[in-house]
Amino acid sequence: MKKITISQIQGFKGGDSPFATLTAYDFTSARIVDRSGIPLILVGDSAAMVVYGYSNTIPVSMEQMLFLVSSVARGVERALVVADMPFMSYQASIEDALKNAGQFIKVSGAEAIKLEGGRVYADRINAIVNAGIPVMAHIGLTPQSLHQMSGYRVQGKTASSAEKLLDDARSVEEAGAFSLVLEGMPSELAGLVTETVSIPTIGIGAGPQCDGQIQVFHDILGLYGGFVPKHTKQYLDVGNQISGAITAYREEVESGQFPDSHHSAHVAKEMVNTLKGS
Repeated sequence: MKKITISQIQGFKGGDSPFATLTAYDFTSARIVDRSGIPLILVGDSAAMVVYGYSNTIPVSMEQMLFLVSSVARGVERALVVADMPFMSYQASIEDALKNAGQFIKVSGAEAIKLEGGRVYADRINAIVNAGIPVMAHIGLTPQSLHQMSGYRVQGKTASSAEKLLDDARSVEEAGAFSLVLEGMPSELAGLVTETVSIPTIGIGAGPQCDGQIQVFHDILGLYGGFVPKHTKQYLDVGNQISGAITAYREEVESGQFPDSHHSAHVAKEMVNTLKGS
C-alpha cells in the first residue's frame, strides 16, 4: 500500500470532487480512519479537549502531542500524517518553530505539520518549509487565539476582516504552505479564498466551496458527549452505543451470566478431584 504524498494532496486542488480528511489521536482510531480511505489524517491540538479533557486547545503541550502523533503514525499505512503545532510551540521565535516542527518529523514520525496564523507567521512557515518540512497553514477561526477573538466566533464577516483573511491566504501560500485550513468563515469568503490560492483549501465550518473538508473524529461519531458543533454532522451516536454495551457487560457480570462456559477454559474433572485430594 503506497503512502499518500504531499504532491498527491496538492493534486486535489480544483478536483472533480472534494476530498475528506479527519483527525485521529491514537493507534486504534488512526488505523480505522486509514482503512476507510481518508488520504490525510491530522493529529489535531483538539486532543486537548477530546483526549486530555481541557476546556480548550491552549493547555496541551509538545510532550503530550508528540506522544499522540507517535501513536497515530504507528497505526497508519497509507494516509499522510500531519501534526498540529500546539500553542506557544512556534509563536515565540523561528528557532522554536524549527525545533518543535523537527521533533514531530524526527521523533514522532509525522510527515507534515500544521500551524495557525496568516501573514504574522509567514516567516515561521517559510523557515520550516526551507528546512524540508511540509506545512499546512490554518486561518480564519484559529482556536489558539480564543481569548483574543473573544470566543469561537465566525471570522471575515466584515469587508476589512475578509480582506485580511485573503491577505493571510496569499501570504501563507507565498511562504510555501502546501495546503490551507479555512475554519469558521462565511462560505462565500471561503469560496473566494479557494479561487485565489493555488494550494488546496480544507474547510471546517467554512461551507462546501473548499477543495476538501476536515472534521474531528469524536464529533462525527458522537463520542464527545452531547455537544455537536454547528459545523459537524454526527454520522453515528457511538458514545451511547458504547455506554449501552458497557452497561450490558456490567449487568451480566453482576448477574453471573458472564463469563459462561463458552468464555472459560476447562480441564478434566479427574484433575480437579486429584487437586482437591492433594
